[in-house]
Amino acid sequence: WPMPRLGVVTARRNAGSSSWFTSSRIQAIRANEPTTKFSDFAILYRANHQSRIFEQALRRAEIPYKVSGGQSFFDRTEIKDLCAWLRLLVNQDDDPAFLRAVTTPKRGIGHQTLGHLSEFSAKWKLSMFESLFAESLKATLSSKALHGLHEFGRYVVDLEYRARHAVGAEEGKALIMEWLKDIAYEQYLIDQEDNEKVAQARWGNVLDFVDWVAKRCGGEISTDGGITTESPRQTLLEVAQTISVILSLAERQEEQDQVVLTTLHASKGLEWPHVVLAGVNEGLLPFKADNDELTPQRVEEERRLMYVGITRARRTLAVSTLRRRKKNRETVVGVPSRFIAEMKLGEGGVKEDPREKLKRMREQLAAKAADTAAKQAQAAKDDR
Repeated sequence: WPMPRLGVVTARRNAGSSSWFTSSRIQAIRANEPTTKFSDFAILYRANHQSRIFEQALRRAEIPYKVSGGQSFFDRTEIKDLCAWLRLLVNQDDDPAFLRAVTTPKRGIGHQTLGHLSEFSAKWKLSMFESLFAESLKATLSSKALHGLHEFGRYVVDLEYRARHAVGAEEGKALIMEWLKDIAYEQYLIDQEDNEKVAQARWGNVLDFVDWVAKRCGGEISTDGGITTESPRQTLLEVAQTISVILSLAERQEEQDQVVLTTLHASKGLEWPHVVLAGVNEGLLPFKADNDELTPQRVEEERRLMYVGITRARRTLAVSTLRRRKKNRETVVGVPSRFIAEMKLGEGGVKEDPREKLKRMREQLAAKAADTAAKQAQAAKDDR
């Protein structure tokens, strides 16, 4: 393959700007080249947690995608729990959503009660939610079980009414947080996990999802390049309807024409016509955790990963950096990766085919590894 067309893009704000650029780039290339498929695109990143912001942007743009080599943010248990509630607000006849919501968190409605309710709804060809208030259900369930179901049903109806009238980011977020408090969801996560840090990480995912939904209620889509693109403010129920449609389409979608999101490690041996290498900043690539030391050997390994990334592209490659990025839920100044300057990517492109450079790097690393192994073997022999 010839060298790909290459460019470096600096997000003017944060990862949100970068993800907006990425989804817009995909749409622009497909508009100019109608035969281009979604599966011709890949978004590569150093760590799995970086996929979240791109998933949100792609869903907003209704671009199909799949996360390879990691778990999708929207496939996390806690996010599925919240989405089930939102789906139930939109459509009370959604039995799978009903079953998930009524049991998450548990509220004293047991499997036996739900089993009887399911049999009743099947017999009378009603949804499980419709069956809650059927007069003849009294003959099937105890008064205690019936009371619990009625209480849940009334709460859903009330929440749906309030979601229909909660307009904008502030009202939408306030209602979601009140709802999560009502059902004690944070405590539910703590009770589910033996490790407090894991529970807090899951609650952090919930808060990120709440922020994302609130932004959709607020109507702002993106700000970049000095231009703010806005849509009208929406009610929480309208946003829930959009999420419900997207989830339904994703569940039915069996085609493979999807943008690929994957880590640099998982991308080895694969190629795509169009690649976005995301978040090429110090601390991300090369990766450096808190209290971590970047040894020359580590930097060399990370440098090779960078070359792996840029050699995945056949036709076009966009390398994105962030002016500001999140670190431990705090915003810090983003410093472009040293590898960008080394490769002279900001000066009109690399000076040599990166595939040849990667080949030489692999050979050098293999030679170093062989030399180290030989020295260790000799040292062991001398010790004997």
